[in-house]
Amino acid sequence: MFTGIVQAVGRIATAQAMSDGLKLTLDAGTLDLSDLGVGDSVAVSGCCLTVVSVDQTKLAFDVSAETLRCTARLDRPGRVNLEKAMRLSDRLGGHLVAGHVDGVGIVTRFERAASDGENVELEVEAPAELAHFIAGKGSIAVDGVSLTINGVAGRRFSVNLIPHTLAVTTLGSLASGARVNLEVDMIARYVARLQASNDQT
Repeated sequence: MFTGIVQAVGRIATAQAMSDGLKLTLDAGTLDLSDLGVGDSVAVSGCCLTVVSVDQTKLAFDVSAETLRCTARLDRPGRVNLEKAMRLSDRLGGHLVAGHVDGVGIVTRFERAASDGENVELEVEAPAELAHFIAGKGSIAVDGVSLTINGVAGRRFSVNLIPHTLAVTTLGSLASGARVNLEVDMIARYVARLQASNDQT
């Protein structure tokens, strides 16, 4: 379980093909690895992956073909958001994030806010099957970053990115057309499931 508060920006250094997926070697940047070991979980741009080796500032993960199928940009070198799994004693600064990517969205707008020029308005088009889980003032994780939804129109939702978020995550390098990992709010998912069950009775 995670909070969607990014702890460091790392970089996928290599993506080596395996029989059923890839082995990723990742430079963890400033992420503290002193309490990480083989078998621990790390969210990599919103996707919960299991550590298979730790070596000073390097982490390695085995990523299945199924995980690669339903996520974005984990199959090549590049910058990634990193968060270690939360402890029960940790502050919940964002929202409860499982690290299970629900789908890949497409950035449709990324531009400076007209009001102040410092914040950025990010608009994303979500897959059709996720749209009914997304609500104004609700929570969503975009590439592992916990964000509050400002508005929803059909399959598209918008969020406001403050300068701090732009500086300490990979979201500042997004552009129209970019693919992003999305995880909808788990409470919304369970409410929808319960409602569907009630409608069938």
